[in-house]
Amino acid sequence: MSEAPHRRIWLCADDYGLSPGVNRAIRDLIARGRLNATSVMTVGAAIGRDEVTELTKVAADSPRCAIGLHVTLTAPFRPLTMHFRPAEGGMFLPFPKLLRAGLLRRLDPEMIRAEVAVQLAAFGELFGRAPDFVDGHQHAQLYPQVREGFLAAVKEAAPSAWVRQGGRNAPLMQRLGAPKALLLDVLSAQFRRHAARAAITFNPAFAGAYDFTKAADFGSLMDGFLDALPEHGLVMCHPGFVDDVLIELDPLTVQREHEHAYLAGEQFPGLLERRKVTLA
Repeated sequence: MSEAPHRRIWLCADDYGLSPGVNRAIRDLIARGRLNATSVMTVGAAIGRDEVTELTKVAADSPRCAIGLHVTLTAPFRPLTMHFRPAEGGMFLPFPKLLRAGLLRRLDPEMIRAEVAVQLAAFGELFGRAPDFVDGHQHAQLYPQVREGFLAAVKEAAPSAWVRQGGRNAPLMQRLGAPKALLLDVLSAQFRRHAARAAITFNPAFAGAYDFTKAADFGSLMDGFLDALPEHGLVMCHPGFVDDVLIELDPLTVQREHEHAYLAGEQFPGLLERRKVTLA
């Protein structure tokens, strides 16, 4: 009997442009063939022509590496559009406040659409093309009212791009054990309906969410992420090297180095082979 074919998945590193150390770690993994996607923050502290040139160069040498836009709508980052609201001290709201405002229907989807459109335009100016896909920092693209503006902007400016949804393909009891991922499941159900209505393609399943505040064995987590992930499913990751810029902007620091070490190491290819998974 012939062996079952390998499943092709996306392994996407978020946050390119956040800091020089994050950028360096992501490029290193792409060069090793350990990633096949990364999403870029056009409002990040470490994005510019040199960083884009280096990313484009290493991605061109990879058999297939998608480069997407990491739409950013939460603090401590600042909007690219003037008079964006709601804001605090010139910055976007922290993500709990943005989510709450969306749930209470206090956001303006048109203002969200305009900001996403400008971030898409900034990506086009940097890379000379539209992104292969569009996702969101801290999953903000899934929030009520945000998703309407997000999808409208993608449909208009990058109609060939696919978008990220955060719903898992896992048994109910397993999903109930992870509150953060369960919230993403609920938000993603509505997001998928809106995307389908707009005829925008999205990934069939998602994995990669875990509690960043606790010490974790990333190898064991990755093994679980790949369990039951279907063809073209997506695993999110956050590799990076800690630097002063990262420490200033993001609470996820040392765990990024753990993720990079595992993905760059010798155990990861063995896991992919054991799980009959290949990077698309």
